[in-house]
Amino acid sequence: MWEDFKKFALKGNILDLAIAVIIGTAFGKVVSSLVEDIIMPVVGMLVGGISVENWSYTFNDVVLHYGLFIQAIIDFFIISFSIFVVIRIFINLKRKKDIPAAEEPEVLDKTQELLVEIRDLLSKEKTGQ
Repeated sequence: MWEDFKKFALKGNILDLAIAVIIGTAFGKVVSSLVEDIIMPVVGMLVGGISVENWSYTFNDVVLHYGLFIQAIIDFFIISFSIFVVIRIFINLKRKKDIPAAEEPEVLDKTQELLVEIRDLLSKEKTGQ
């Protein structure tokens, strides 16, 4: 059973997934800090110092903190947009990498040129030209 578990745990896909989760968690913390510490204070200044997080409603000794919910929605959209932008950048970089560069014509020495001519002559003979 231990050997089966080692094979499973050390597969490339499992390790890639673990690395992605760790990097995703770290990226989430960075984006959350960006939202909480930079973007929302600027938004608060633009709307006259209003803090959405403090909005609440009291109903028979029950406090509904709907401002926290609104803040979570705003955070979600900003984080989603940030991830979208990062993924889009990676896709564009991958596309540029996948596009083959214009290949320079290969310089052949005399032996290679003769072999190419022989190959072409043999292929013409096979096709009956």
